Amino acid sequence: MLTGKKIIVGVTGSIAAYKAALLVRLLVKEGANVRVVMTDSATRFVSALTFSNLSQKEVFKGLWDGTWTEHVHLGTWADMMVIAPCTANTISKMSNGICDDALTAVYLSARCPVYIAPAMDADMFLHPSTTRNIDRLIVDGVRVFQPETGFLASGLHGKGRLAEPETIFEQLKQDFSSGTSNIDASKKVYANGNAPSLPLAGIKILISAGPTREHLDPVRFLTNGSTGTMGYALAAQAKKLGAAVTLVSGPCNPNIDPGVTPVTITSAEELFVAVTTRAPQQDVVIMTAAVADYTPSKPSNHKIKKKDGELSIPVERTRDILQYLGSNKPDGQILVGFALETQNELDSARQKLKSKNLDFIVLNSLAEKGAGFGPSTNKVTLIDRDGGHHEFPLKDKTEVAKDILNHLATIIS
Repeated sequence: MLTGKKIIVGVTGSIAAYKAALLVRLLVKEGANVRVVMTDSATRFVSALTFSNLSQKEVFKGLWDGTWTEHVHLGTWADMMVIAPCTANTISKMSNGICDDALTAVYLSARCPVYIAPAMDADMFLHPSTTRNIDRLIVDGVRVFQPETGFLASGLHGKGRLAEPETIFEQLKQDFSSGTSNIDASKKVYANGNAPSLPLAGIKILISAGPTREHLDPVRFLTNGSTGTMGYALAAQAKKLGAAVTLVSGPCNPNIDPGVTPVTITSAEELFVAVTTRAPQQDVVIMTAAVADYTPSKPSNHKIKKKDGELSIPVERTRDILQYLGSNKPDGQILVGFALETQNELDSARQKLKSKNLDFIVLNSLAEKGAGFGPSTNKVTLIDRDGGHHEFPLKDKTEVAKDILNHLATIIS
């Protein structure tokens, strides 16, 4: 089944590197054309000469070995790439697009399905940063051989042992036989059959937050009391749950979470453009921004001087962003709105849910002390399309964000 197949075997600096020699031998014996790529650390455990003899090919271990475009040639040459063992360091580089050695350069150039077989101590494998990086690779389409549980090089017992070379070999044969190896890497096919552990991994979410400002003149504007705290909390939590987050924010002060893509706006019209141009590419849109319903019809280019008597300022309606998003929602997209009400709260929120074509709506009540604009706490009720609603007690806005996103994850799953 592997006769003539072109396979790259990547080897990284793990004590399990010696097992890669058996994997190469099994692949070559089956008729595969194998090229081995090693990191510098890997050569400290097993010599490049060992792999060169087993594969009958020169080992690629440095960006300056041979021609400087060798990584591109290998990436386009291969039918499959498997990195075994794959250390936490290499996993981190791959998930973040870092390219500082031969192996990561080949990975970034690869047009074929890519497999990794992690190998490390149990605490390293279970560390949140490692699991997060593996989840990101799975989302990118990398297939993962789960490590085995047993005694580790540290003397501890736990999960982190390299999957046995025979197990990896049989899976590669099976994938070639079934045609799985021809599936594009972006289709998210995993060797262990598992989905990402993070509930929002691979989900693209756009969140709007904060107030808008509608200028009367260069120094004065109409606005509201939104501080953006709720939207920023949602962005931070969504990122932690694995989502790719874009935060479109009006003028406010909260610190943006690292890894969230920021887009800054001022007016309702700017918000309309920023959101509607990006929404078609999103899996989820959450509109927490407090958008001005009206804007001055003819804002002054100069400061309006104080005069005797009353001042009348004509205003006009701003464009209804949520209505536009609901009317132009792509198939499969989830649209979430917020409603801040002071009377007939549930009925008003349900009407907004229906008229805007939302998947669910988050109801805030200014009647509840400690909720709404300003405080670090909020009290919300989530209302679904089918009319059901879920009421939560007063909580810190970070906890409220978790409740909202857990509900979202339930809908997605």
